[in-house]
Order: sequence, then structure tokens, then C-alpha cells
Amino acid sequence: MNNMTTHLQPQIPAGAPARGARGLLAAALAVALLLVSGCATNGNPRDPLEPMNRSVYKFNDGFDKAIARPVAEGYRTVVPQIIRTGVTNFFSNLEDVWIMVNNVLQGKPKDALDDLARVTINTSVGLFGVMDWASEAGLPKHNEDFGQTLGRWGVGSGPYLVLPFFGPSDVRDALAWGLVDSHGDIVRNLNNVPTRNELLVLRLINLRANLLDATRIVEEAAIDPYSFVRDAYLQRRQNLVYDGNPPREKDSAAEQAPVQPVAATPAATPGAAPPTTTGAAAAPTAPAGAAAAPAAEADAAPNASAQQASPQQARSMDIQVQPAGPAKSADAASGTAAPEAANRAPTPALAASAGPRATP
Repeated sequence: MNNMTTHLQPQIPAGAPARGARGLLAAALAVALLLVSGCATNGNPRDPLEPMNRSVYKFNDGFDKAIARPVAEGYRTVVPQIIRTGVTNFFSNLEDVWIMVNNVLQGKPKDALDDLARVTINTSVGLFGVMDWASEAGLPKHNEDFGQTLGRWGVGSGPYLVLPFFGPSDVRDALAWGLVDSHGDIVRNLNNVPTRNELLVLRLINLRANLLDATRIVEEAAIDPYSFVRDAYLQRRQNLVYDGNPPREKDSAAEQAPVQPVAATPAATPGAAPPTTTGAAAAPTAPAGAAAAPAAEADAAPNASAQQASPQQARSMDIQVQPAGPAKSADAASGTAAPEAANRAPTPALAASAGPRATP
């Protein structure tokens, strides 16, 4: 009878929960890609799925407030800090193995050797990673995954994506986690199902407890928590991909617009004949005696106002300026200075385009 009951019970394969999670992720990505291809971009080009992402974010936030956060707060209240630190170090030591693999794939042998030394020291001397002696010895902790490896070799992140229960991500990181990173997770691939599930639950609760302070900061400081989390995630991932030295973002379109060179106004050469106009717009020529006084005034007025201009303005206008000399008395009265004054005086069009002139 017992044998019959055993045969009638459904047999669940060891890897069924992991495959179920990957299947859920694949379905969410397929829906996201369809929506990306059919929706119009909104205000943020990195987040074309913002309406859907906000709905998923709202669902995740409701689940967090109802279940995840109360459990994490209780765990933090009951478990002492020293034990929680040991739990964090234990899972961090297991993660260093996959981090080392990604450092090799990214072409960073020194970081990979540091990761190998960390795992060796913390697993042996540190009691399976409970104590982080490697950091005390000066070996830095790295943070790498296959999404960063793809970004290292030029694969774009794609649109921002909020996954149910998993939170902020993007198309590249979500695919990398579902197809590659999940296979490199030691805890997730344990054959003993009860032990695996217990470790997964403990890791999630411990991680949520470590993020309680960050959650309070977001709620108190951010006007729009969704936008705050999205921008923080995208900036952090960009920083991780480039190992803390991301490329400088492009300037605005106005700053990138090429500067059009200003055509230099031809300088008025002393002694040269002033430009003449032809046709109906040509002005009648005034007698030499009558033109002497207006021409002298036209020459003196721009030079007097140009004394207030800076040398840089004079050089930018590229106009040859004559110094204001003493007034012509006898020559101006007899009319002999009229041609010379008329040659030095700029035409109305030249004076209007050049503005104030400076005395060298």
C-alpha cells in the first residue's frame, strides 16, 4: 500500500523550480520585447516601457510591504549583527567563484587571481567564508556578472525593465541572468532540494534586511521613488560595467552644434576711395566743402565711443581704426581735408555692422 501511494505521488525534478523561474523570466522578456517594438517612446528614452514597468514596480512594492519587509525586519530584530555579517560573508564567498569566471571572460587576469585567492583564504581560514579574512589581507571584493561581461564587450543594455519579484533590470542583464548567471549560481544548482530552498530563502531574507536602510532613504528623500530607483540602477550598472570609470556622457545638442565663423568685415584703408553704389539707390555727391564737416564728425564720433571698447572686441571686429587726432582747422575750412576725412570715415553700413571701434 505504501509503495502504491509512493508511485501515485507526483515526482518533482530537482531542477524544476529553477526552470520554472527561468521560464517566467523568458515569458516576461518576450512580452517586454513585443511591447518595445510596438510602443512609442515617452520622456525617457531608456525607459520606453514605463507604463508597464510602473505597474510591475507597484506590484513588487505591495509584495514587499506586505511580506518581504516585515520578515526582513523581524530577522534583523532577532538575529544579532555578528551572525548576520557571517551570513552575508558566507554567500559572498560563494559568489566570488562566479565573479572569478566573469573576470576571466572580461580579460582581467589580475582580478581573477584576486578572486581565486579570496575564495581560497575565506573558505579555509575563514570557516567556509563566514569570516572575511581576504579583505583584511588587502584583497578587494569585486562585483561581476555575465551582464557586465556582455557590456564589457560592447553589448548595449537595452530598455530598462522591472521584473516581477526580482525588481529593476534591463533586457541585457535579464537575459544574462536567466540564461547564464543562474547556471553559475552555486546555491541555485545544489542537488539537495531542501537544502537549496532553505539557503535561497535565507539569502533573500538576509539581502532584504541589508537593504532596509536604503529603502527608508528612498521613501524619505525621493519625490518619485520609481524614477529614483530606475536612475540609480542604470547609473550603478553603467559604473560597474566600466569598473568605476564610465565614459563621459555627450553634451547637449546646443553645445555640440558647430560654431559658425563670423565673416570678417574688410578694414577701411586710409587713402582708398570709398565704395560707391550704383543704380537708383546711389546717393548724390555733395560738394567737397559741404562734406568736410559731416565727414570729420562721422570719423570722430566712432573713435570717441570706441575708447570704451576692449582690445578683444576690436580684434574680433578686425577693423583698422585711425586714432582721433586734433581737429582740422585751416585745411577743413578750405576743403582740402574733405577727401582724406571721407576716406577714413566708414560707410553707414560698415559702422552699423562693426559696432564700436577701439583705438589701437
